[in-house]
Amino acid sequence: MSTIIMLVLMVVAFYFLLIRPQKKRQQEAVKMQNSLAPGTRIMTTTGLFATVVAIDHEDVILEIAPGVETRWVKAAIGRVVTPVDAPVDSTDEVDDDVKATVDGDVPVKNDTDQDQSTPKS
Repeated sequence: MSTIIMLVLMVVAFYFLLIRPQKKRQQEAVKMQNSLAPGTRIMTTTGLFATVVAIDHEDVILEIAPGVETRWVKAAIGRVVTPVDAPVDSTDEVDDDVKATVDGDVPVKNDTDQDQSTPKS
């Protein structure tokens, strides 16, 4: 009898820990895909950023660059991208003429520190 109870408890645990959350995520994804409108900025499941141009039943026309439009299925839309402000670089500006040093006395030469008189090939 206790074996049957343990088996039922395992099935219930699997349902609440695995199946139910997955169904909820799937329903949220379908809701998001059905709420798309032209002008929405999105990211596909493959990581491509684009803007929705038109919606045709289960297809979405995306503009990936100015004048470049592609057709995708709605299921390929991973998430809606919300516009955010550009990140602010908190590092102080460093003068290009200043060279970094290693151990305080050995100058490190950057690729941009080439002699200006030698021609570049």
